[in-house]
Amino acid sequence: MTPDEALEALSRCRQRIDDLDVGILDLLNQRTVVVQEIGRIKQTMTMPIYEPKREEMVFANVMGNNQGPLPNDAVKRLFERIIDEMRTVQKTQMERK
Repeated sequence: MTPDEALEALSRCRQRIDDLDVGILDLLNQRTVVVQEIGRIKQTMTMPIYEPKREEMVFANVMGNNQGPLPNDAVKRLFERIIDEMRTVQKTQMERK
């Protein structure tokens, strides 16, 4: 591969990453809408935001469906962060009411 071909390939890969990032962002925002609805339901039922058993179910689901190349420990760390941010969304939403 020539340097010019390598630069072009790099540019194509980066464009794919940019497109994938926008798709991930869209999915995260869709997930957030569902989390907001869950927050409203929990508030009505006076349930706590933090549910460790449910979080373990989420981790088991994503890790059980992970086919790599991302290792399960990385998947769990990513979803820990996602869940933490979603908890913040629910907490903020409940504080406004």
